[in-house]
Amino acid sequence: MNGIGWLTIIRLGLVNMAIGSFVMLATTVLNRVMVVELAMLATIPAGLVALLRMVQVTRARWGYDSDRGGTRTPWIIGGMVVLCGGGILAAFATALMVTMPIFGTLIATLAFVLMGLGSAASGTCFLALLASRITPRRRAASATIVWMMMIFGIITASIVVGKLLDPFSPARLIFVTMGLAGCAFVVTLLGVLGVEKRTEPVEAADAHAAPPANFWGGMSRIWADARVRAFTIFIFVSMLAFSASDLILEPFAGLVFGMSPGESTLLSGTQHQGTFLGMALVGILGSGLRIGSLRFWTVTGCLGSALVLTALAIGGFAVVDWPIRANVFALGFANGIFAIGAIGTMMGLASEEGGSTGTRMGLFGTAQTIAFASGGMVGAMAVDVMRAFVASPVEAYGIVFAAEAALFVFSAILAFGLREGRNEAPDFHAAIIAGE
Repeated sequence: MNGIGWLTIIRLGLVNMAIGSFVMLATTVLNRVMVVELAMLATIPAGLVALLRMVQVTRARWGYDSDRGGTRTPWIIGGMVVLCGGGILAAFATALMVTMPIFGTLIATLAFVLMGLGSAASGTCFLALLASRITPRRRAASATIVWMMMIFGIITASIVVGKLLDPFSPARLIFVTMGLAGCAFVVTLLGVLGVEKRTEPVEAADAHAAPPANFWGGMSRIWADARVRAFTIFIFVSMLAFSASDLILEPFAGLVFGMSPGESTLLSGTQHQGTFLGMALVGILGSGLRIGSLRFWTVTGCLGSALVLTALAIGGFAVVDWPIRANVFALGFANGIFAIGAIGTMMGLASEEGGSTGTRMGLFGTAQTIAFASGGMVGAMAVDVMRAFVASPVEAYGIVFAAEAALFVFSAILAFGLREGRNEAPDFHAAIIAGE
């Protein structure tokens, strides 16, 4: 079976674009507002974002339920409704924190839980739908397309939101959030409606295998695959490195480089522009010209990220003006190279066994979720701790960025031990991390 065409892949990419654009609100804009404008400890918004991500440990369950149900569209649309509703509630809660900080924080807790549940359901089922309907030869290119669309959506949303937020006010934050939610929901509908009715899953050797009747029994069977275990461990470590600066980059720009909320939000857009180009490079060289394997690009991206983070740690100490925008752009570029290699491998492993694509995708998503929650929280807490012991924010942030660079180097070592191809046995290093 030929699988879905390029136009359908682009349509599905609209879903990824909508999810990424809206989650950006929580991880960048609301985080920045709480830390800088409301003068809260970085640990508070970091804890809320960590809660959002920890709730996403339900990804495997969403994937399993969509496997059993035989259709994923309702899960995608329903999840987006919950995500958008939670985001609007989070904006109201942030505005409420100005006069009622405790009550506002409680409302924000509920809002971030809803956002986590919604993004877990819609994101997992979207990836499962895509992975089950593309042929192996289109896998890397498809990953490049849908993730470049997500980055494009984040870039566009960050630019628009950044401009609309200045001059900042709580009422303006609520208004902008409601507009972004409406756009995200409409784009999701345009992307997913009718796709499942017009297409069929690509057949594999065991494509007709039914999902296990018991969720935990199915998870045990999947975890017994050594390649799945090895890749899950790699996903956790690499995403821990990836997310450690997620919640501290914009506050760093505000405190060390004196950027306004709108300027630091635009800086996030600059980072995603770099990610966009890094993904495009891998798509053109890796898929189009067949230069480099998925493992090669993954290792290259990890090492590049480590190098750029080291430069960022040094940048705050520079006597002359540091090119912070160029530095952040380079960080995004290296992250984009790493991401496509990892995503392409993830899609291949998820679709190898018929009847469990959603569950496998959910397992990988759960590892990513735990890493994201841990990385963002640990990064923010590390900054708070270091600021209690060092003389300036420059030193505190520099130490944390340097530690993140070291973690990326370790991720590159793990990636080098991974093998591609279902029938290729893992080498000695991969066997060790797989527990054999």
